[in-house]
Amino acid sequence: MRILKSSFAVVERRAEHAVKFFYSHLFWHNPGIRDLFPASSEDMERQRDRVFAALTHVIAHLDDESLLPYLRDLGRDHRKFLARPEHYVAVGSSLLAALAATSGEAWTPQVEKAWAEAYQVIADTMTAGADASKDPPWWDAEVVRHLRYGQDIGVLTLRPHAPFPYVPGQYTSVCSERVPATWRTYSLGNAPRPDGTVDLHVSRIDQGRLSTALVGETLPGEVLRLGAAGGQLTFRRAGRPVSLIAAGTGWAPIRAMLEDLAEHPPDQDVRLFVVARDGAHLYDRPLIDTYAASCRWLGVTYITPAPGQHRNQATDRLATALGHRGLWPDQDVYLSGPPQFIEETVHLLQELGARPGRLFHDAVPAADKGQGPGGRPVGFGEWFLNRPAPHWHNPAARAPREYGND
Repeated sequence: MRILKSSFAVVERRAEHAVKFFYSHLFWHNPGIRDLFPASSEDMERQRDRVFAALTHVIAHLDDESLLPYLRDLGRDHRKFLARPEHYVAVGSSLLAALAATSGEAWTPQVEKAWAEAYQVIADTMTAGADASKDPPWWDAEVVRHLRYGQDIGVLTLRPHAPFPYVPGQYTSVCSERVPATWRTYSLGNAPRPDGTVDLHVSRIDQGRLSTALVGETLPGEVLRLGAAGGQLTFRRAGRPVSLIAAGTGWAPIRAMLEDLAEHPPDQDVRLFVVARDGAHLYDRPLIDTYAASCRWLGVTYITPAPGQHRNQATDRLATALGHRGLWPDQDVYLSGPPQFIEETVHLLQELGARPGRLFHDAVPAADKGQGPGGRPVGFGEWFLNRPAPHWHNPAARAPREYGND
């Protein structure tokens, strides 16, 4: 472990070079593997970041008992990428070549031996996880309905060809033949139904090829692929008051939990805050109003900017509304929305007295490494020296989290 960590500290300083060398070596010596990866340069850029983030996670948790279960889950999840045993061999060869090229004089026979042994453990554990899984690599799901709200939001109702297990509040990774070999995570907006259908809530992202295809191009009758459900934003019945806070299509997992609560009413008061950039983006307001009228335990507050004001004013209005709510130390709070929204709201709630152990949300993705303060571009060096914690789809998160009693 000491050798691996000290060696990785050297590689980290040239992370971009290491990852680019890795992929160049992999594709040059194994041209058939290239078809398993996204075609666009933008998607490959994200893929490069994810590989290094996963490697960082492994090195950081070498002495953690959670590492082997994580690797087994990762191997199970990689079946959807069509990963086979021979691919693990090719990846290992290219990884060692990239580490050697990046380490310079720090690459010694002892270091090479440590990395070779470590990678063998990683590959064997991931392969064992894949072999032991009883789930399919993915679920094929037919689009049976496509509702569009404005230019940027789509709700796709899907009918999986086989039962698709999930818990209200979770998300799934999605792949479409319109954008081959590209997987992205999207929220599921409903509790399980007798007919097995699920609603996928998608917000179109600028230059996001898959989100653009799902919102603007996908038609009923097409078949999408769904990865195993993941996420830890699942409801905890603890007998305390609850606040649900949703922004944008972050409304989807909150909607799924609310639907489940309507079917199995809670014993405590629930307050729902729905934040939108304007009234037009409250795309599910009729349903919310129906719940508010029929569920006596539910109170609803809509947060939008004043007419003619910038959409960021919604955040200020939310802060005022949350300040009026009060009694935060006694509540469980569930948040869902854009990463910056979650970060700012968590900070605000903690200032209001909310307990960190009772603030529930899924992992917040790292900001785009190409943007600095105010949206200005930054180089890799500046991003790397001050980069946020790495984020990627963690397959181990698919099981509901066990919470403490704090």
